[in-house]
Amino acid sequence: MNIREEREELEYRILTGAACKARESRGRLIPEEECAIRTVFQRDRDRIVHSKAFRRLMHKTQVFMAAEGDHYRTRLTHTLEVSQISRTISRALGLNEDLTEAIALGHDLGHTPFGHAGEFYLNEIHPGGFSHNVQSLRVVDVLERRQSGAGLNLTAEVRDGIVNHSGPGIPFTLEGRVVRLSDRIAYINHDIDDAVRAGIISASDIPRDSNELFGTTHGGRIDSLVKDVIENSRGKGDIAQSADAARVMDELRDFMFEQVYNSTLVKKPAEMFKIEQLMRTFYGFYLERPEELPSEYSAIIERDGCREAVKDFIAGMTDRYAVKLYEDRFVPEAWKL
Repeated sequence: MNIREEREELEYRILTGAACKARESRGRLIPEEECAIRTVFQRDRDRIVHSKAFRRLMHKTQVFMAAEGDHYRTRLTHTLEVSQISRTISRALGLNEDLTEAIALGHDLGHTPFGHAGEFYLNEIHPGGFSHNVQSLRVVDVLERRQSGAGLNLTAEVRDGIVNHSGPGIPFTLEGRVVRLSDRIAYINHDIDDAVRAGIISASDIPRDSNELFGTTHGGRIDSLVKDVIENSRGKGDIAQSADAARVMDELRDFMFEQVYNSTLVKKPAEMFKIEQLMRTFYGFYLERPEELPSEYSAIIERDGCREAVKDFIAGMTDRYAVKLYEDRFVPEAWKL
């Protein structure tokens, strides 16, 4: 029995019956020879961490532009916080941490530059629309290339968790549902932390029900929410919150949309205009001149068409790469500072 097989056997002793066992995975799109050391979900996690798309997350906006301060969350730090929260919940519930971690680390790989503003405008521009969770699945299935040429060829469980971490679909594994809820817990709370730091809101603005139920500190809110999920999910066959916690977290989310996400202090009209012009200019330019796309997009043009390739290229940009490319393409040399 090799190391992987020993680990697979151990899962049956330490995980609950409802947990997804590596040996019972629904498999990959293209069958592969098993690793002697790592389970299928451990391999998926490693493939995601070593991908170019994962590295680019460090230079993609979460809510506040990274250039505004070193301590604001980026898409990468958000991803790591989701991973930490979801692993804590999964461990407490006897679920498969390796699967949970792989889904968490891969869930936002398809996000555009400039946060949700970039996603909003690309959705408007691209005829087929744009959704970051669907794009995240496309990243791991198509855009990230391995020597085999088969994308990352992840397991069905990880792919399902990635595409259903948001939107109408619900993951078929409990581990995927943990990530789906952990994503909300993470972004609501770390965005509060960043918004207070930015002076958009103050601690006294936070709804009273949240303070009473979850506490008044960043760590206290997350601790309360995590414990609530664990207490209301153990032995239930699903991942759930108490009615009070779900209600108050929804109220807190609504508060964040009203006071932060849709605030003109965050969505500054002048900056939103610039992002829209940048996205529209790129889309039009590369649609008319697909030969200007990097060479690796030629195969995508042949397979899926030019619009899909242009959308993929723009979505994959980091904030700073998008700004630099725009400057190189469209700002005369004499005007550059």
